Amino acid sequence: MSLFLAELKRSWIQLVRYSSEVIGGMIGTTIIFYGLFLSARYIAGPAFQLGDRLDSIIVGYVLWTLMLFILGDIAGGLQQEARTGTLEQLFLSPYRAPTVFLMRTIASLLLNLAINLGILLLILLLTGSQLRFPPSLVFPLFTVLLGAYGISFAMGAMALILKQVQQLLGVFQFALLFLFTTPVETWTGTARTIGWLLPMAPGAGLLREVMARGAALDWMAWGLSLINGAMYFCVGIFLFQWATQTVKRQGKLGGY
Repeated sequence: MSLFLAELKRSWIQLVRYSSEVIGGMIGTTIIFYGLFLSARYIAGPAFQLGDRLDSIIVGYVLWTLMLFILGDIAGGLQQEARTGTLEQLFLSPYRAPTVFLMRTIASLLLNLAINLGILLLILLLTGSQLRFPPSLVFPLFTVLLGAYGISFAMGAMALILKQVQQLLGVFQFALLFLFTTPVETWTGTARTIGWLLPMAPGAGLLREVMARGAALDWMAWGLSLINGAMYFCVGIFLFQWATQTVKRQGKLGGY
């Protein structure tokens, strides 16, 4: 708890001190989506009607922006700590490195959720879309966050080993955009099975069903999405611990 409170205080201080970055990020993210929306409406002409498809795209896009924040907390944070020369201090603390970064991401999650809610409200205001916010959306959101943290720890492991992963992160971020905006829940046959195995895809599909289409939460599907998220989370933690032990053994923790 003391570590969590310390990281929460750290996240809040950074948010206040660099508030212009946060506000600029919110405005920039909203403008990008609105620009794509206006372009699609111009191409389609006067008969432009997306219905609940627009709502589904909005849900996927906001989930993608939340994933970018989480990726920045671990993989981006590791590179920033290395540049500022404080990475070794984190690994010399009384807490294990995975524990430190897990508490850091959980502490910043509260702030990131508030930021993403602001982005979502701006997009809804600009597009005129209407989403539903039933209490049951917390359950699929939890499975998405589990998978997101797992992927983030895996990318953090790559940052520890390879040091420079900006380009890889960029490619991976666009792959995630495709993953979040593709309605895998509508796939059938073998493709549907593949969709259940993709990271965060089952939970994202449930969020689209609940928020965009107004459907009741399918608890069987939620159980499968929980297994999916837990599996990727465990794999990500394992890879991060392996990378930590590897760089320590090779003496390359703070190396370039």
